[in-house]
Amino acid sequence: MVTPATRPEFGDYQCNAALALAKRLKAKPRDVAEKLKDALETRTQTWCEPLEIAGPGFINVRMTPAFVESRLNAMLSDQTGRLGVPRPARAQRVVVDFSSPNIAKEMHVGHLRSTVIGDTLARVLEFLGHGVLRLNHVGDWGTQFGMLITHLKDRHPHVLAEGEAAAQTDLGDLVEFYKTAKQRFDVEETFKARSRQEVVNLQRGEPATLQAWRTLCQLSRVEFQKIYDALGVDLEERGESFYNPLLAQVLSDLDASGLLKESEGARVVYLDGYQTREGEAQPFIVQKSDGGFLYATTDLAAARHRALEEKAERILYVTDAGQASHFDQVFQVARQASLVPPEVQLKHVPFGLVQGEDGKKFKTRAGETVRLKDLLDEAVRIARDDLLKRAEEGTQPLPEDLERSARIIGLGAVKYADLSLNRESDYKFSYKKMLSLSGNTAPYMLYAYARIQSILRKGNNGENEDRLSQGSSPPVVLAEPAEMNLARQLIKLTELLLRVEAELYPHILCEYMYDLCQKFNQFYEACQVNNAPTPELVRSRRALCVLTAQVLRLCLDLLGIEVLERM
Repeated sequence: MVTPATRPEFGDYQCNAALALAKRLKAKPRDVAEKLKDALETRTQTWCEPLEIAGPGFINVRMTPAFVESRLNAMLSDQTGRLGVPRPARAQRVVVDFSSPNIAKEMHVGHLRSTVIGDTLARVLEFLGHGVLRLNHVGDWGTQFGMLITHLKDRHPHVLAEGEAAAQTDLGDLVEFYKTAKQRFDVEETFKARSRQEVVNLQRGEPATLQAWRTLCQLSRVEFQKIYDALGVDLEERGESFYNPLLAQVLSDLDASGLLKESEGARVVYLDGYQTREGEAQPFIVQKSDGGFLYATTDLAAARHRALEEKAERILYVTDAGQASHFDQVFQVARQASLVPPEVQLKHVPFGLVQGEDGKKFKTRAGETVRLKDLLDEAVRIARDDLLKRAEEGTQPLPEDLERSARIIGLGAVKYADLSLNRESDYKFSYKKMLSLSGNTAPYMLYAYARIQSILRKGNNGENEDRLSQGSSPPVVLAEPAEMNLARQLIKLTELLLRVEAELYPHILCEYMYDLCQKFNQFYEACQVNNAPTPELVRSRRALCVLTAQVLRLCLDLLGIEVLERM
């Protein structure tokens, strides 16, 4: 019922409770608003100006300058680096399931979305003080490994040897390796039969087959790690194979709960709200008629393990929106069979598709899925070329460490372009837009941060100034409207982080940063900093600069983006 004000003249917050209450009380909204105002004013007078009633019954709330100053000074004096953001009264154990590539396949742009969204949510939750387990649910089990192992044995028979040498096998392009194996499986009957037998061997734990499987997994991990290192993402792998020994217990629990049924030889669960085209109950298959298990069974085992063994209180699944129905069914089964206690939150965090600038699915000119490695390398290359061009034109000096600057700008631009939009929306991938120095982009944020550092250096003999020495008198005194507008935005940091924690939308943080940068620019245009009329004003305005830089750096770090002191 209390939301940020839609326009500055309405104050800082608005309360529309009177409108909803009026209908139930059969009274005029403004009369209800007057009663609320009278009841609230004794509780709010220490931090806000007299409440105002506007329109049909909105209550406008405006913080007093003294309160804003006190919050700013508390942020500045916080020696923990948390900028006044409190830790939770009780920390939660949270599992974030994200990234999740498949063995023997390259990571693509879809994995980018899952990886950067999941990493940001994990970073925010960790910063707020929760215990976060970052899980990478890698696709490292299933029938496809039969053909991959058979192809590996045919082309690289030395992998059957025990020892580390097998894990160093050079298979060349893993995508081509997968494609060739699939082509053989589709046209060679003997190869297909041998592949099916290898699936049986894998499930039985036959040593040579397990060695070949481990080699494929390790080679893929090496390639995945290159991407994670570039993006600065930490993950703990818990592939499908990890949960394989737990599947029988899931079936036992489903049977004990009375949910497990048979349908054409398969073992299934029937759920409310899901029907076939013929209007019959749609079965949720947990074991095929040949005894094989499905992704659904693994996801049930994973949810059970995370809740009961990992003691998770909140489990987040960061996957594309196309899997919404799957997770809804998994969650229903997990609840009905009591695989997950009722107090544990199961939450699907969906995201939309990445499109090309033509609005179609993002692919290469040859129609292939864009490899994530190539996409990131191209972003860094464009950023490097842009820095060189600007240096040649004389618009800005060449960075001392060109490669590092290009990497931070290029990778930051890719991440920010994804995170700055509502994650549920599809978005058009455009290097030109994401690398622009104007608008809500990473380069704009990085430039704003570097600009503030430049302002501080000019008044500090060329040295960086991350913190102000705290004196006995409050460092910040707000006099000008532009100062107050900037200050109000700064003290909303905790509020914004708590919104991201609750709603799981990273773009909330990006919008906050963009508004903060705009308010800082307005402040800097209206108020002299290093040449302010009095020493007290110089100190106060430099404090605003320091705090703005600290908040920007923290927010960028929560997005997984490094900063540049000079740009």
